[in-house]
Amino acid sequence: QVQLVESGGGSVQAGGSLRLSCSASGSTFTDYCMGWFRQAPGKERELVAAARTDGGTFYTDSALGRFTVSYDEPKKTMFLQMNSLKPEDRGMYYCAAGPGTWRSCLSSDYDSWGQGTQVTVSS
Repeated sequence: QVQLVESGGGSVQAGGSLRLSCSASGSTFTDYCMGWFRQAPGKERELVAAARTDGGTFYTDSALGRFTVSYDEPKKTMFLQMNSLKPEDRGMYYCAAGPGTWRSCLSSDYDSWGQGTQVTVSS
């Protein structure tokens, strides 16, 4: 059974940085999609960035140029480096994983989800 554990959230001022981590276990994670989702208060959960364990990354327009997603295979850990944070980046950040093509990576069709880590950005 796949387990995902996020860490690294916190409170920062606008312009600051945070690095989120997602530690994965319970699978070889071969040809997997790994995604970071954000749910802001009162809003639906949305994709922020995604990576495939066999290579390749994707960013939404809001993340492009400011966030970097990466996957460390030996550690089976996905990271999200977030720079130049804005108040609108605040929310609960969830890590997700699942086998599939890029089509799956870019949807919310993931098999496993973490519990989330809170990010607060003050102006």
